[in-house]
Amino acid sequence: MNPTGPVGVEELRQRNTGLVLTSLRHDGPATRTELARRTGLAKATVGTIVGTLNDDSLVNEVATVTSGRGRPGRPVTLADGPVVGLGVEINVDYVATVTMDLSGQIRHSDTWPVDSTRTPLEVVVEVIADRSAAIRADGGRLVGLAAAVPGLVSADSTVVRWAPNLRWTDLDLAAALRPAVGDSVQSITVDNDANCGALAEISHGAARDVDSALYLTGTIGIGAGLIHGRTLVRGASGFAGEVGHLPLGEATALCGCGRTGCWETSIGLRAMLSAVQMSEIGTPWETALHVAERAASEPDVAAGLAQIGSSLGRGLAALSGMVDPSAIVLGGYFVPVAPWLKPAAEEAMSAHLTFADLHLPQIRLSPLGLRSAAIGAAEQSLAGVLAGSAVVT
Repeated sequence: MNPTGPVGVEELRQRNTGLVLTSLRHDGPATRTELARRTGLAKATVGTIVGTLNDDSLVNEVATVTSGRGRPGRPVTLADGPVVGLGVEINVDYVATVTMDLSGQIRHSDTWPVDSTRTPLEVVVEVIADRSAAIRADGGRLVGLAAAVPGLVSADSTVVRWAPNLRWTDLDLAAALRPAVGDSVQSITVDNDANCGALAEISHGAARDVDSALYLTGTIGIGAGLIHGRTLVRGASGFAGEVGHLPLGEATALCGCGRTGCWETSIGLRAMLSAVQMSEIGTPWETALHVAERAASEPDVAAGLAQIGSSLGRGLAALSGMVDPSAIVLGGYFVPVAPWLKPAAEEAMSAHLTFADLHLPQIRLSPLGLRSAAIGAAEQSLAGVLAGSAVVT
């Protein structure tokens, strides 16, 4: 929509519907009168919108008992089903899915390993087909699919331009996933996993109370999602946050991208495993739990994690000096090993950040586990409906 130019009838309807749905999502249930006050729309307009949304099973309106005179209030709430979106994260060694309804309630989540017998793309197509069928079998309506990937994504949110750890270049992922859900699902989008993780943290995780946050993934690759004014910062080409390939690592270390000195060669999952002299076991989360168990009783493992923490903190100081976040949220493998990694990271960041005495961003831990990017993707899968621009059938 163009807010400075003429607005057509259909655009106006979509915008007004989006105002009502967004108000219900972010500010909670409200009567029609309250919704008119929140959105600035006429009460009659709100009434028409609510009636249509109720017919489409997108909202519920239930009368409440009052002790005084007058008509009882009828709070409007977002329906907690059957309309849902599906978010999926595709990574080197696992695929995670989250099914979410319009109210933001997570209806189902799961994680599947990727082993040497199948590619991540083969696994995700099978998983999405299974989840789509299960949703429909339960009477649900799948309105959108969004995929989170560790790489750069085209401006139209369909093509993975470059994902070195997945070895994907110019892959039309949206088209590849279409057969798994069928033509009834209007929206299939793709985004960077760190962007999705950042969106999850401000809506469901550790950054709900701040307007500016930096989210850092903790898998084989390292990416960042930056939130400012509770809005995702994407940059001119949509590639902002590709911090894992900044030259912040050991100068001679070879990265999966083909370059040397990338930050993820110093703080990625495999760098951590090298520092503690251990092998990967299952997903990054399962691996980190095993490392944490060893670190609790083995000083050498604890020291290796502290080493990774120092490299992490120096890089965070550099990033904080550029974007000055209120909080930094660590996700993925960083969380289980945080008791040994986080103190060293905080010490290094304090020592290297120029304005540390004036403002030192708080390092927080994601409570979302490996679901973070999939949760953010699920939020994005519902964006069209919540904006009033998608037709629910």
